[in-house]
Parts: sequence; C-alpha cells; structure tokens
Amino acid sequence: MSNFSRRRFLTTTATSAVGAVLLKGCLGNPPAPSGTASSPTTTTPTTSAPTALTPETTPETPQVKLGFLPIFEAAPLIIAQEKGFFAKYGMTGVDVSKQANWGSARDNVEIGAAGGGIDGGQWQMPMPYLISEGLITKNNVKVPMYVLAMLNTQGNGIAVAKTQEGKNIGLDASKAKDYISGLKQAGKPFRAAYTFPKANQDFWIRYWLAAGGINPDTEVNLLTVPAAQTVANMKTGTMEAFSTGDPWPARIVGDGIGFIAALTSQIWPFHPEEYFAMRGDWVDKNPKATKALLKGIMEAQQWCDVEGNRAEMAQILSGAKYFNVPVSVLEPMLLGTYIMGDNQPEIKDFQKAALYWKSPRGSVSYPYKSLDLWFLTESVRWGFLPKDTLTNAKALIDKVNREDIWKAAAKEAGISDADIPTSTSRGVEKFFDGKVFDPENPQAYLDSLAIKKA
Repeated sequence: MSNFSRRRFLTTTATSAVGAVLLKGCLGNPPAPSGTASSPTTTTPTTSAPTALTPETTPETPQVKLGFLPIFEAAPLIIAQEKGFFAKYGMTGVDVSKQANWGSARDNVEIGAAGGGIDGGQWQMPMPYLISEGLITKNNVKVPMYVLAMLNTQGNGIAVAKTQEGKNIGLDASKAKDYISGLKQAGKPFRAAYTFPKANQDFWIRYWLAAGGINPDTEVNLLTVPAAQTVANMKTGTMEAFSTGDPWPARIVGDGIGFIAALTSQIWPFHPEEYFAMRGDWVDKNPKATKALLKGIMEAQQWCDVEGNRAEMAQILSGAKYFNVPVSVLEPMLLGTYIMGDNQPEIKDFQKAALYWKSPRGSVSYPYKSLDLWFLTESVRWGFLPKDTLTNAKALIDKVNREDIWKAAAKEAGISDADIPTSTSRGVEKFFDGKVFDPENPQAYLDSLAIKKA
C-alpha cells in the first residue's frame, strides 16, 4: 500500500460487493461497499507518491498546525500525515498536534498557530459555531471558523460502571428510569460525564437519557471529564457513566471496569460525528493550501474505509504520540467488534464501526448543512442557544459551513461526480426511539420531544 492512490482505492472498492448499498435520490453520492481489500503488506507507515502541482494547486504555504484529540474521529488527520497524503498535495509542513482536552483545543485555536496555538483541526459540533459567535471564547471574542468536512460517522459509545451491572441500563434507558430516578431521590444521583459541554458527546448522552424518559438536567448529575481521563475516573468512582469516542468506552470493558450500555450507531445510525474546521482567516489567506489539506483528508478517509487497511490503521493510531493504546484494543473496534458486557450479546458489524468516506446514508466526508442544523436545533432544545437561533440558522450556517470549498477540492482531486453531493441536505433523519428530524421543519422536531428546556 506504499503507493496508494485514489484510482487504486476506487478500483478496489468497485470490485467488492461486501456491504454495498445503492443510494438513490438527491444525495448524489451512492455509498461504496465497506470493502474487503487485501490486508496491507506492512504495518510501518509509508508515504504516498507526490502529485504534480500546478500554479493553481500549489499551496500558498506548506505549513499548518492542526489539533486532534485521541479518539477515532482524529484518524483522517493522523492517516493523512502518516501515509503522506498531506505531503502528496504540497502540504509538507503539517504539524498534527495532540491537544490535552477540548478546552485546550479551543484556547489554542483562539490564539492561532502564530501565537503558539493551532490553525484548526478536529472539532465536536457545534464548537466551530460557538467559537465563531464568541459564545465559548475568552471575553466572548468572535473567532470566525469554517467547517470544511465531516471526519467520520459513528465510533462513540455510552459506557457504564461495573457497579451498575444488572440494573437494566442499556440502549432502552426507560428500563432503568425508576432506578436512576430513585438514586436522585436518595441523594446519590447517577453521575454521567461527557468530554465537553454543549457539544456532540453531551448531546448523545442527553438524547439517550431523554429517550428513556429521564430528564438529564433534573434526574442525573452531568459533568465534564476529558476523553483520555474517562477510564481512570470511572475506575476511581468519579462517575457512573460517560459518553465519549472510541477507544475509551471499550477500554472499560477490557479493563473490567464496566460495560457499554449503547453505541451511538444504535441511537442514530450513521449520525454526524466530528468535523474538520479551520480559522476563517487562515482559510481566506490560504485558499489553495486549504484545498490541499482537504484533498489529503479525503484520500485518508478513502484509505480508512478499506476494511483491509484497518489493521495497519490500528498500528498507526496506537503510537505513543497519537493514542498510546495497544493495537489489540483498537483493532476490534475498527472492524466493528464490540464486547458490550453486562450479559449483552457481542456486536460484530463493520457498519457499526466508525466510517470515514461513505455510509448507506451517502457521503461521510461532505459537510451537509442539514446536519449542522440538527446540532443547532438540539442546542436550542437544551437551552444552550436562544430560541431565535432557528430563525437565523440558515444565515449562520451559510457563514460557517463552507461545503463549497469541499466540493472545489473534491473536483480538483478528481473525485467522481457521483461522489459529490448535489444537495446540501441529507434529508430526513430517524432515531432509534422513532423521533424524526426533518431539516425543512426543525420546529416540528422540537415540538415532538417530551423532555426539553426549549
């Protein structure tokens, strides 16, 4: 795989029928099969052959500093660096830098790389919007951000401490409602953690609890714990549950600390997960470099979605400068194998794993504006954003979401027209509890929810 190319990827996946799903309609990007390409011949990271650059595609600068957190969402950035996909498009000076936590990532993007921080990178949603609007920055200073691509779908879970085994805490949280409500009444509330407030993993645990009739604001105690500290904190009894990205939920099963109550792929199949976003001023100054970064990320995402590459992917991610987690822990999850614990059946399904390029819902990489709208609507649901956000949502999304740059980069990279969405909407979204989000009518979704602040 040392000279992996887009053409080779497309040839490989086109010949595989495993997991193929034909997607029709306005999405404009029929999903590819999950793939059964041959396993990599080496576990040593290798580089991709450089592409011929023209004046139109030569980056204004080869240097950029990108931040990441050690969860599966970061894989496209890491793989693009390690496999030489960034360098292939002229970005030879990319620094992929591990962040201590989401708060540090926010602080570092505020000051930018010129000030010792970062220019962008991996983000939970809607953090780029909150940073752009100055809602989570120091002194409420607005730092315009551009959402440029979705990094992955799925790859998250809700883990529960071993002390809670046998309490019927699973995907259907309603079975444990009386138990969890009783803990609050007894003065020993169920404590549930996420990695950053008002963003993805906060939303996942809130949605799961509320779907079971449990009000996350009144019947449990919510707290923030950085992803890499979740296992240690659960071991010491800091919380009874946490919502975070792989590999951390599965770590608690392997370490005998607890079990996985639910995968987010069960709550909302092929849901939007984390995103690639950059400071707007960096993008405006370096439009060709931005497209070069996107082309490297797209090629990395394609590489990641070849099932036969997942063993090498686990090897790369396991490194000390990235996840510092054994390959034996990473590889099963990357292949869709989850040992749930608490007498639940094991899950073995590649379509439940983190996917990076395509899913049965279409493109994973393309940043659908309709998915951004769900995050803003959910923010209104929990009182994180004012109700009039929905009135102004289109203008805000048009300002922050730069799907036009994604499309331009995809065309330059030679991505097939069939793989470039023709609509900014992914259409109607359906959740495990029967709720429906229609981006044409987000208020109807809000009205349908029994538990909310809005």
